Amino acid sequence: MNNKNLNFSNRDAVSGVNKLFVQRWSPRKYLPVPVSEQDLETIFDAARWSPSCYNEQPWMFLTSTESTHKQFVSLLVAGNQQWAKNASVIGFMVAATTFSRNGNENYHAAFDTGAAWMAINLQASMLGLYVHGMGGIEYDAIYEQLNINSETHQVMCGFALGKLDTSGNEEITARKPLADIWRPFS
Repeated sequence: MNNKNLNFSNRDAVSGVNKLFVQRWSPRKYLPVPVSEQDLETIFDAARWSPSCYNEQPWMFLTSTESTHKQFVSLLVAGNQQWAKNASVIGFMVAATTFSRNGNENYHAAFDTGAAWMAINLQASMLGLYVHGMGGIEYDAIYEQLNINSETHQVMCGFALGKLDTSGNEEITARKPLADIWRPFS
């Protein structure tokens, strides 16, 4: 992960937290360059090893190719299209909402898919790439154009993946204090 030109000084992790977590970031500036097939395989295989309820692995990642990139960009809301069009890959995270083993509702599918999402982020970071998740997507069009059954699957979000464009400045945001998110009860 090459972050030497980026300023993460406003992120104050406690001693011992690996910089991989502190320097995980969702930029909005990408270089329009391809990501190798090997890197993509590595990134999405990292997600495969994420924990899930009953080892169901309810996640699916649908990603653009060179021939479908414009179509995938068109499935983002206009504001996200402006910056995400330069990303190497546009994709959508989908969760199976029922267990394949018995057809019952999987109440943990979104949580499990979120775990796989974090694996993608961290593996991409280790390869010097960045991922930005997006809620600003055209959900109905995604279900229709990508043939996703809304009765058995939920589109969770979109994402852009690629090489960071370090020209110009983009603010790296601070995080909430630890005390705001962790409260041990005794």
